[in-house]
Amino acid sequence: MNAVTYSNLPWTREEFEAKLREKGRGYHIYHPFHVMMYEGKLSKEQLQCWVANRFYYQIGIPQKDAAIMSNCPDKEIRKGWIQRIIDHDGDDKNVGGIEAWIQLGNAVGLSRKDVTSLKLVSPGVRFAVDAYINFARQRPWQESVCSSLTELFAPHIHQQRISSWPSVYPWIKEEGLVYFKKRLTEARRDVEQGLAVTLDYFSQSREMQEKALDILQFKLDVLWVIADSIMLACTDIKIENNVQYLRQPR
Repeated sequence: MNAVTYSNLPWTREEFEAKLREKGRGYHIYHPFHVMMYEGKLSKEQLQCWVANRFYYQIGIPQKDAAIMSNCPDKEIRKGWIQRIIDHDGDDKNVGGIEAWIQLGNAVGLSRKDVTSLKLVSPGVRFAVDAYINFARQRPWQESVCSSLTELFAPHIHQQRISSWPSVYPWIKEEGLVYFKKRLTEARRDVEQGLAVTLDYFSQSREMQEKALDILQFKLDVLWVIADSIMLACTDIKIENNVQYLRQPR
């Protein structure tokens, strides 16, 4: 077997998963805006700007998941995936993630109308979120599932906020952390399902595996553009000298 042929062999399941997880180097937790957030360097107005803009992403998540379900003929996948919509929209017994995000808005000093009117959402955030929803509507459901795997890296950023905010932003009401606490467990559960689908479907060939990495990169780019747009919307933000505005290598 020559070297060229060997290089085209699919990675093992374990190698493929490791490649997917390596993509976390480009997660938006490393964006200068999020670095400043973690370090407690954002003003109240800047945090309000972030919360108001990210709400547009929050309301887009169940639309994305509904699009995945509409393209998926597998009943068992749909039965599991529908929980994601309930997690965000809520039901008669549970407050969903969208409502929890509105609570976060209240905790940072925004009214329900400030958040839900979408009047504070920047054009860049709208464009990026809409592009992600359209991707889920138009592409095969397995590709859309793969794009959701940024959840591999989400628990870290949620825990970071839970741990740091009470000390660096003590003025934020405690109920504002409900969303992040909810997602700690929900995201880990979601990852199990999304990762299983991705490893099964894309492991047919090296070409398919590399396509999966490109899809995950697309979603990472969406999140990065959202952070870019929010940072630009907060026009008085000054980037500290020790924060390099460089993306991690792909």
